[in-house]
Amino acid sequence: MQMRESIQSGVNGGLPRESFGELLGELANNSAALVRDEIELAKQEMSEKVTRLRSGAVTVAVGGLLAFVALLTFVAAAVAGLSHVMDTGLAALVVGGALALVGGGIAMSGLRRLKQTSLKPQQTIETLEEDKEWLKQLT
Repeated sequence: MQMRESIQSGVNGGLPRESFGELLGELANNSAALVRDEIELAKQEMSEKVTRLRSGAVTVAVGGLLAFVALLTFVAAAVAGLSHVMDTGLAALVVGGALALVGGGIAMSGLRRLKQTSLKPQQTIETLEEDKEWLKQLT
């Protein structure tokens, strides 16, 4: 091997040249390392997104539970207050209907926010596109 390199360096003016097989081997190694790195990046990116979603979901759940307890208190107060003006059953229906409308609006707002959250690993996709262009240039 050393003799071949010395012959090549004499022919090429002192610059060693790699054979086609060596270049292909290097390309295969680099491509495999690139794929491993991209997979690791995708895992890390997805892990960060899931952690962010999880912490947001826990916060929403705790806040929702406290709001629910407060809402039950206000509903009881509203029904009790309206029962002085109308029948207790009718007062409960009026308060329940109003709450159903408000709750439906809030639920629709939450669904819109959930639809805006993308779990797609955008950074990984961008680097894969760059890698694809890089590989096209090599071939």
